[in-house]
Amino acid sequence: MTRPGQQPAPPRDDTGTTTCPVCQQPFTPAGRQRYCSSPCRKTAFRRRHQAPPVALTVPAARPRRDHTIYECPDCEQRLLGEQRCPDCGIFARRIGPGGPCPHCAEPIAITELLDLEVAIMPGNR
Repeated sequence: MTRPGQQPAPPRDDTGTTTCPVCQQPFTPAGRQRYCSSPCRKTAFRRRHQAPPVALTVPAARPRRDHTIYECPDCEQRLLGEQRCPDCGIFARRIGPGGPCPHCAEPIAITELLDLEVAIMPGNR
C-alpha cells in the first residue's frame, strides 16, 4: 500500500544487486539480507547502539588587546591596550602581555617583570 505522492517500494524477490549501507559495495542479497557480510552487519549494529558523542564546549574568546603592551617605534612610548601612538600617530609594535607597573604605573610587560624570554610561535601573532 502506498500513500499519494510516494513511490512504491521495490520488490525484494528480485535477483538484482544492492549496495551495502556500511561499505558501499554492491552485493546480491539472500532473503532479507541488508549487509554484504557479517563484519558490516556488526559494524552497523555498533554504530546504531554507541553512546552519543559528548558535546564539546569551547570557551568564548576574550580580547587580549586590553592587556597587551605596545611600544611606539619613533618615540619609544609604552602604551597599554592602544595600538596607535597618540603623540606620533604611528602604529606601535606589540611587546607582549602586561599591565601597569606596581610601583610607577607605567606600562610594563610580564616578561620584563619576570626577566624571562618568551618565544612567540610564528602562527600565534
